[in-house]
Amino acid sequence: QVQLTESGGGLVQAGGSLRLSCAASERTFSSYNMGWFRQAPGKEREFVGVIRWSGDSYYADSVKGRFTISRDNAKNTVYLQMNSLKPEDTAVYYCAADTRTGRGYAYWGQGTQVTVSS
Repeated sequence: QVQLTESGGGLVQAGGSLRLSCAASERTFSSYNMGWFRQAPGKEREFVGVIRWSGDSYYADSVKGRFTISRDNAKNTVYLQMNSLKPEDTAVYYCAADTRTGRGYAYWGQGTQVTVSS
């Protein structure tokens, strides 16, 4: 069982930055693909980006060039650096772990609220 704990959410003005963290409980973290997702009020959860076990990262078009995902395998932690934030980035942000055992994103964090004011 993989436990994921997010932190770093909060209130920020448009144009500002935030960095979210997601700490994993398992030492095999380095073999996981780690994704970030978000869910705005009244909307479905959407993909934000992923960093694969290899270090390659991919992003949704809506955040490309503004958000960056990185990982520190020594700390079992993945980060989501969010710059040039917009009010439409307001959502609950979740990290998720794909342990590459065929189950997809089987483990999810509790979510952290990000609110961007205009």
